[in-house]
Amino acid sequence: MSTRKAAISRETRETSIRIELDCDGSGKISVDTGFGFADHMLTLLAFWAGFDLSVTCKGDLEIDAHHSLEDVGLTLGQALAEALGDKQGIERVGLAKVPMDEALSEVVVDLSGRPYFVYLGDEILPPVIAGEEKDVWREFLKSFAYRAQFNLHLRFEYGTNGHHLLESAFKGLGLALRAALRQSRSGVTSTKGSLD
Repeated sequence: MSTRKAAISRETRETSIRIELDCDGSGKISVDTGFGFADHMLTLLAFWAGFDLSVTCKGDLEIDAHHSLEDVGLTLGQALAEALGDKQGIERVGLAKVPMDEALSEVVVDLSGRPYFVYLGDEILPPVIAGEEKDVWREFLKSFAYRAQFNLHLRFEYGTNGHHLLESAFKGLGLALRAALRQSRSGVTSTKGSLD
């Protein structure tokens, strides 16, 4: 099995980010974005995916968390794409449906090499979660999927608590990625012989 690791840095006038990712980790997770709720969500994602993940982000939080989360999504996506390389042997598709108390979310991914993002049911999210507008999560997930070049379909099925809804979604994303990244095949999982 090849080593599936990457380390990526990103510097802009809005953010300074460093991410180290190991897709076949042993539970080493350290996340510091300056926004505690984002640290919680990224830790859940990494734990349920089976990643080792280190994230540091210094962003313009005096404005809001939008730039930080969008850029962390871009950087994490770039790290995942680099770590996966030619995607030899992966299952490619993964799905998970995860409850969190009264909330339920469904996440389906296809590591196809073609980015696409579908985000349904977000009208049930409260407008503000942990002091930030709910839209920062859509922007994070979109940035992550597009930069990593995979299909991500997420549906908030039902629920009333914003924390619970997002926690169920991030656990689901981790589990779906874990399933899709499993190396149990030979060659590339495509009838056309390539993923793009």
